Amino acid sequence: MHGLINRAIECFVRDTYGDARWSETVRAADLDTDRFEAMLRYDMQVTERVLDAAAGTLGKPRDDVLEDIGTYLVSHPNTEALRRLLRFGGVGFVDFLHSLNELPDRARLAVDDLNLPALDLRDHGAHRFSLTLHTELRGFGHVMIGVLRAMADDYGALVTLDHKGARGPVEEIGIALVEPDFARGRSFDLGARAR
Repeated sequence: MHGLINRAIECFVRDTYGDARWSETVRAADLDTDRFEAMLRYDMQVTERVLDAAAGTLGKPRDDVLEDIGTYLVSHPNTEALRRLLRFGGVGFVDFLHSLNELPDRARLAVDDLNLPALDLRDHGAHRFSLTLHTELRGFGHVMIGVLRAMADDYGALVTLDHKGARGPVEEIGIALVEPDFARGRSFDLGARAR
């Protein structure tokens, strides 16, 4: 597993729940280190142990932790760069949805050895979509639900999302766009601002 994934889990726990809770997670997962290096590779079992340990120390189901990680990746101030990458998918939420098939390739432009799950969006008409993921990380669809929910909020759209379950490495999410302009979305400028 790419170190960026493990680092994202670490940063989520630290930024949301604090360093003490991350230390508990490290102990529960029986890790050799308390920090993940973003550019290293880790055995998939390490990632699985960390997620299970985080769920235990946070007292939440693993799927809920995964969804919270997805929301964190888009909405936390420390992850603004990812939000910007995702917003380049289109001017509205439907445009963004249609850009999801290209997301793994866009991610590789930033980090050439990052292999995100293959995504396949299907438009069923009447503002109903399904997103199929082919992933080696059990439950990654829940991360995508968090990302989709946060991006809908970012665009000001009202959506319902339903994890349809997994068949081996394949997960499916049902997406219904209830109202594309439900609320004022967050502002987005193409150019980054100097601070």
